[in-house]
Amino acid sequence: MQPLALTLGEPAGIGPDLALAVWNRRAELDIPSFYVASDPEFLKHRANRLGLDIPISSVDPADAAAIFPTALPVVALDVKATAEPGRPDRSSAPAAIASIRRAVDDVLSGSAAAVVTNPVAKNVLYKSGFAEPGHTEFLAKLVEEATGKALRPVMLLWSPELAVVPVTIHLPLKEIFKQLSTGLIVETGRIVARDFRTRFRLAHPRLVVAGLNPHAGEEGTLGEEDRAIVAPAVAQLADGIDVRGPLPADSLFHERARATYDAALCMYHDQALIPIKTLAFDHAVNVTLGLPFVRTSPDHGTAFDIAGTGRADPASLVAALRLAARLAKADSPALIAAS
Repeated sequence: MQPLALTLGEPAGIGPDLALAVWNRRAELDIPSFYVASDPEFLKHRANRLGLDIPISSVDPADAAAIFPTALPVVALDVKATAEPGRPDRSSAPAAIASIRRAVDDVLSGSAAAVVTNPVAKNVLYKSGFAEPGHTEFLAKLVEEATGKALRPVMLLWSPELAVVPVTIHLPLKEIFKQLSTGLIVETGRIVARDFRTRFRLAHPRLVVAGLNPHAGEEGTLGEEDRAIVAPAVAQLADGIDVRGPLPADSLFHERARATYDAALCMYHDQALIPIKTLAFDHAVNVTLGLPFVRTSPDHGTAFDIAGTGRADPASLVAALRLAARLAKADSPALIAAS
């Protein structure tokens, strides 16, 4: 299998620290081979700051797997990174964006098996003129630029304990009622079911759909949206998919309930992320479904307060690398062509 393409993330955050730490513990952690799309000198500087004696080798993606056992492979970017830990600077956004672009180019060309993204700081990107709400939407834009095909990415938060999908993602609460629709729920559910069959290798994935309102609307007494929007979507999805709902979200995530489904479709961001971050904060993985390649990411932020200290926990990045390798092995050219 080709190596994984790991992005730099926000240079002032913990992404560079984690990349270095994980490679340094590669044998102990049994990590699949990867390379970092980055300014090599920046990583050398960060390694020195962390007191890590890590050999760094600038390589082409094709040589990364062979180099990985003895040096950290880095696919060099033309964009330099100069930010110090905890202090984003003018190089932060260009370096983070260039790294994502290179990783996507490599996976689309077949030079990388999958993309694993370190966390970015959205406020830093926005100040640079970045137009997309986040990583997920930017990846879809890059695919459309490269292939001419528009697609709708779906955010999955996965852990062994729980898998959740927010149907609406980065929206203010007041906008959810405007954006949520039966069609959006149906499209999301079909993408989730398809990718769980093809990439997670579940022959018959079981989905549940959370209600939008308390008690899933209580037959309309707590809001009509669950009867008018969510229930019709569940009825459409039930044509070919094992799905139940809308179900009250407050009783959907305890242990016995979780044993009855493989993924929960939630109506908004926090409805999905609060339970998984409660159950699996250190090892949950962000997966983008609906793309023509595998993309995973640690489910945490840039942690500016501990960047450069060596205290960042690599568990979520380790889980993201392992899951990316697992899903990439399950992926097929036929799926890529059809996506």
